[in-house]
Amino acid sequence: MARPVTLFTGQWADLPFETMCEKASEFGYDGLELACWGDHFDVVQAAASDEYCKGRWEVLGRHDLTAFAVSNHLVGQAVCDHCDDRHKAILPEEVWGDGEVEGVRQRAAERMILTAQACRRFIDNKPGGAGSFPAVVNGFTGSSIWHATYAWPPTDQAYWDKGFKDFGDRWTPILDAYEKADVNFALEVHPTEIAFDIASAERAIEAVKGHKRFGFNYDPSHLGYQSVNYVRFIRDFADRIYHVHMKDAWWGHGDGTVGVFGGHTSFADPRRFWDFRSLGHGDVDFEEIIVALNDIGYAGPLSVEWEDSRMDREHGATESCEFVRSVDFPSSNLAFDAQFDR
Repeated sequence: MARPVTLFTGQWADLPFETMCEKASEFGYDGLELACWGDHFDVVQAAASDEYCKGRWEVLGRHDLTAFAVSNHLVGQAVCDHCDDRHKAILPEEVWGDGEVEGVRQRAAERMILTAQACRRFIDNKPGGAGSFPAVVNGFTGSSIWHATYAWPPTDQAYWDKGFKDFGDRWTPILDAYEKADVNFALEVHPTEIAFDIASAERAIEAVKGHKRFGFNYDPSHLGYQSVNYVRFIRDFADRIYHVHMKDAWWGHGDGTVGVFGGHTSFADPRRFWDFRSLGHGDVDFEEIIVALNDIGYAGPLSVEWEDSRMDREHGATESCEFVRSVDFPSSNLAFDAQFDR
């Protein structure tokens, strides 16, 4: 059986939840990955109320949809970051508070713990039982050292060590709470996070002493344009791929005036070296990805994170769902040449 295809609602948070469900069903999806902003998934209510969780499932059920994960990227970003007005714009008011940076980080950490409890209650209220896929919160971690990447004056290893220690100190208590709630945290490996490629992902695991609740929301679009081997990532972290985003990107484009760092241009600027694209329109080799996911035994959802500033999003979400179904295939439980021995 092929994997379920879901749609991440983060880029659709302007729509009411009921409307989002109606559209996703029309687009052909099996379910949603619920963003913890807009009105799609309220962490505070979900952590406290079975009725709220049951209500989310009722709306999903009316549209023949399911869910496997919730995502709280916005709050997670503030746990390790040097927070400023950009964070104020994306954080709940009660998390931002008076804006004093350490206070913001502490409140963000508390909210990420609450997100684990909310996810647990939500999954436990799933009609018919939770199923075999573990409860997962996807998100970001932030980073106290990203700003110094490729920095001048030069950055030494002691500086990087301090940043990874800060990550470990802040996130280990959060991950302990995820263990208590029986929920996995899946970092979307991404520039600006503590882990943005294979080497930094290895270092992040070391920083939390291999905590079993720390894994990855695999997304090839953030790796390919960096020239990171995005298929190797799957194989290297086979036991920590807790969720999968299907998102495409292209690279090696533009007019030669903007490099991989983006040149302070906006997405869809034709000068850009790289950009996010609707699935099937970029340079990611999804055939290789599906083979690798089959090889490691990943049986969870393939969640479309649709981002393409050049395309109507409803058109893009519909064709992306069709694309994922066309490239996904179940793994085999026998070798093709085994029959010759019979």
